[in-house]
Amino acid sequence: MFAVVTPEKIHLPPGTVMRFPASWQDYQKLCQQLGDRPSPRIKYRPGEILLMSPLPKHGRDVHIISMIVIALLDNLEQNYEAFTPITMEIAEVSGVEPDYCFYIDNWAAVAGKDRINWGVDPSPDLAIEIDVTSYTDINDYLPYKVPEVWLFRRNQLSIYQLEGNAYTLKPFSNYFPNINVLDIVQNTLQKARDTNASTAIRELRNITKKDSP
Repeated sequence: MFAVVTPEKIHLPPGTVMRFPASWQDYQKLCQQLGDRPSPRIKYRPGEILLMSPLPKHGRDVHIISMIVIALLDNLEQNYEAFTPITMEIAEVSGVEPDYCFYIDNWAAVAGKDRINWGVDPSPDLAIEIDVTSYTDINDYLPYKVPEVWLFRRNQLSIYQLEGNAYTLKPFSNYFPNINVLDIVQNTLQKARDTNASTAIRELRNITKKDSP
């Protein structure tokens, strides 16, 4: 089936990525047209719009990796707020939709809020992107100064941390400094493929509980 993007209808077959010249006003109109639909996802970079229709693998990996983060935060008894879906916007500059995001250091600033006022409220502390179709550019998060971004691409997790005005690839997470997050994500996803997601997450919770002091 062909991709269709008109003022009356938007339809993208799973796995489709579309990129076309557009203004901020065009982006706003498309966002209104899409409403609260989870698909397709939309992104704005100066002068262009990107649309992406996720594959089933995308949703599954988002769920498992976000549940890993929740399990690790719960094990540390760390307060947090989490959002998905969420649209981050800076007028005329950027529009991006992380697959999942967490407020960890700044959870109290957004607790109980139904809407986040970008430029007034803080950005998420941790954003997660699952990239099955080469849709994500880590620098999309620079305008928001998100401290840490996890990018899962080609079945491998990469952790980027903001240092000055650039993201740097790191082997660890600042939010789990004593935990080998890369191994945990790899092993949990493999367990989920071999069994199922619920078994993999339960097993992770049991392991982290045993490892706790």
